[in-house]
Amino acid sequence: MKRYVTLALATVVATGLCGCFGKSSGAGEGQKLTRPVPKPPDYPKAQPQAADQTLRTRALNQLRASANSQNPFCRAHAVEASRYLPIDTGREIILKATSDPATVVRFAALMTAGEIRLPQIAVPATKLVNDPDKSVQAAAIFALHRIGDVRYSHELEEFAGDPDRQVRANTALLLGLLGEKSAENILRYQLRDNDPTIRLQASESLWRLGFDDALESLVIGTISRYPDDQMISATALASRHDPRVAEHLRGMLTSAYPEVSLVAARAMGMIHSDEGYGVATKGITSEDPRRRQLAAMAFGAIGRIDAQQMLGKLLDDTDEDVRIAAASSLLQLH
Repeated sequence: MKRYVTLALATVVATGLCGCFGKSSGAGEGQKLTRPVPKPPDYPKAQPQAADQTLRTRALNQLRASANSQNPFCRAHAVEASRYLPIDTGREIILKATSDPATVVRFAALMTAGEIRLPQIAVPATKLVNDPDKSVQAAAIFALHRIGDVRYSHELEEFAGDPDRQVRANTALLLGLLGEKSAENILRYQLRDNDPTIRLQASESLWRLGFDDALESLVIGTISRYPDDQMISATALASRHDPRVAEHLRGMLTSAYPEVSLVAARAMGMIHSDEGYGVATKGITSEDPRRRQLAAMAFGAIGRIDAQQMLGKLLDDTDEDVRIAAASSLLQLH
């Protein structure tokens, strides 16, 4: 699924939900595996160490610089990562981005402001309710709703059925981020969308909001023939930070697709496990910048401070998106 912002990947067991916890979705009861399950790369135990303030300063400077990048997607990624900056700096970047000429950047600013409930978003968001781009309009309504202004919230229902699939997808994403179960009816309507990617996003949002019956669709997505579906589903399953989905994610750490393994490593970090640490360590040495970016994001989700030197090397990467991911992750380490 394509979204305006990709750093928010972005998107898997205990007995209970939908009959899926405690079972492999690919084998029936009584069946046996015909081969051993591959083991993810080994990784060292966490080593406590002091935060490197020089690296943290470099990370902050990278995000400041990328917020003014010539590439609008890099600007959007930097805006989304600004939530990890000191509040005054992050607020400055977000508010400036609401007047950016690129719709992707305005969307990122409003979404991020809404997620962190930034009070100062009220004035620019009210103006952007009438933005020429409907996804930006939806994000403005989302941001306002999150700070208590619900005057326009009913309009999200209209966006959920918009002819533009991108608008429908972004609306489903935002409804999940609202954090309110009142979005259920709209999302269940979107489960009947003729576009499978919209249905998958609606399932993610329902699961995020606590509706356990959405789990089945996401588990099926993790074994899809399409790697993109697998990655979306892995991140989606981890969005509730529920350790019960660990078994579904663990098997993905050894996927034949390196990108899937790296997203699974990040998802494991989101449920407070460092089992993907070895996968991420391998990924940062890849010749593919996309894999280096995903590896950096995985380290951020895992949160181990002993990854800071590896991330520090990525601050010198030739690819700006890799540098942004490394900077964002460095600021998340604890």
